[in-house]
Amino acid sequence: MVMEDRDEEEEHLNLSLAIVTDPNGENSRKRKRKLLNVCNPLNPSHEGYFEGKIFKLLQVREEMLKLDYKRSKGLAENGKGLHLIHSLLIIATSVDKNNMSSALENLIELYPTVSLMGDSVQRVVAHFADGLFARILTPKSPFYDMVMKEPTTEQQFLAFTSLYRVSPYYQFAHFTANQAIIEAFEKDQETNNNKALHVIDFNVSYGFQWPSLIQSLSQSGKRVSLRLTGYGRSLEELQETEARLVSFAKGFCNLVFEFQGLLRSSSKLIINQREKKNETVAVNLVFHLSNFMEMSQTLKSVHSLKPSIVILVEQEGNPRVRNFLSRFMESLHYFAAMFDSLDDCLPQESTERLSIERNHLGKEIKAMINSENLDEENKGTWKNMMERHGFGGMKLSSKCLIQAKLLLKVRTHNYCPLPCEGENTNGGFRAFQRDEGKALSLGWQDRCLLTVSAWQCV
Repeated sequence: MVMEDRDEEEEHLNLSLAIVTDPNGENSRKRKRKLLNVCNPLNPSHEGYFEGKIFKLLQVREEMLKLDYKRSKGLAENGKGLHLIHSLLIIATSVDKNNMSSALENLIELYPTVSLMGDSVQRVVAHFADGLFARILTPKSPFYDMVMKEPTTEQQFLAFTSLYRVSPYYQFAHFTANQAIIEAFEKDQETNNNKALHVIDFNVSYGFQWPSLIQSLSQSGKRVSLRLTGYGRSLEELQETEARLVSFAKGFCNLVFEFQGLLRSSSKLIINQREKKNETVAVNLVFHLSNFMEMSQTLKSVHSLKPSIVILVEQEGNPRVRNFLSRFMESLHYFAAMFDSLDDCLPQESTERLSIERNHLGKEIKAMINSENLDEENKGTWKNMMERHGFGGMKLSSKCLIQAKLLLKVRTHNYCPLPCEGENTNGGFRAFQRDEGKALSLGWQDRCLLTVSAWQCV
């Protein structure tokens, strides 16, 4: 019965929106005759009801998108954090129950209370509201692409670069992973690995992780070979990454560097990637795997390579659950912490912060809310997944923890509105060990943002 209601409401919504795109009005008159014989525009089953609500939503959203810092300071009391979160959850519940009329009305009330230039709660709720609005519209709507508008490749790169520079988020994952890889490489030198390291990176992401590894390897004073196989989203990204890394590696005369770029959609499996004998193979799984079938197939191929180490970075805001509300709640907690942490990195009126939130974090939020690529069942934790595929956890060295804490000290900023308490001198960021020292996590206040762990074949 719920599905029938959903279909009926979607029909009204899609038909009413189609009226807007019909310049002659002929199609709209035909569709009107096909609708239920209900004439009251205040009735949620009437086409005019949804049409009116959608246009009203577009108007209030347009006002919200105006970058007015003074307006964000003057929002009414109902713009306070707890009220905003409560309102957002009411809308998400309505969407989950297919009660679109309630969701539309509550969104109309929510948009005027949020701002992209407001405090962290107002900002994150604004992006989640956009995601819910798009989910209500569905891809059939002529307004869907407007709400889900993708940032350009250049905008995405600039946003990623800014986040990498101002926040310890990505650097924490990359530096911890690189330290563990170097230690595995040095250990293999005892059994003759020909001073050759082969890293297979499933999300090369502009290659920002690898300059620090190149520099560290070159400091050994011995001639070292580094081969990097990187999987990327596009040929353009891979070509730019190769050019950037090759240029950087040329500055180190005792390092031989080779890069091979592959598309993630490539049919060329990694099973044949181990072309050289007696080399240390390290696999990097950072911010990439999302569904069970993809994870299972990849881990089987990785295990066949018998790597010396597998680095896994788990993003806490990427829950592998099929229930929409559970996924929504987990993501809301995670992104709320991410937006709050940016206040420690950049001032509230910063255009750079706006770029990060709109073109990177906001993009992820809307993609999560509108994703239907969910597992048929919950396959358990990453730990269970790795163990089922023949991997055992490795204890991370004390150097990893010391390096992580030093990074957070370097990344302390002066914009955090909250005073530091006790021994916490890193703003709201903290590094802590988990799973008996086999994992290292980055947290913001009481919320874990990501976890780095090391694995080996058993």
